[in-house]
Amino acid sequence: MIRDELGIHARPAGQLAKLAKPYGDTVITVTKGSQTVKASQLMKLMSLGVKRGDEVTVAAEGPAEDDAIAAAQKFFEENL
Repeated sequence: MIRDELGIHARPAGQLAKLAKPYGDTVITVTKGSQTVKASQLMKLMSLGVKRGDEVTVAAEGPAEDDAIAAAQKFFEENL
């Protein structure tokens, strides 16, 4: 659940996209409702319209998925 007052706005979306890019062949996705986007795609991430109190699901698929999920979980806990 998102705790940040503004949800996923420009700053945290940019940070999340930056976090996702180094994982290369591992794709990190963020899902809100029926919409799923790659975490590395800043504009699509912002288009989800995630606000305070919304629940999102973060998933990863690829060779570094465990590390990617751990990094994303830490990011969400510390920033959102």
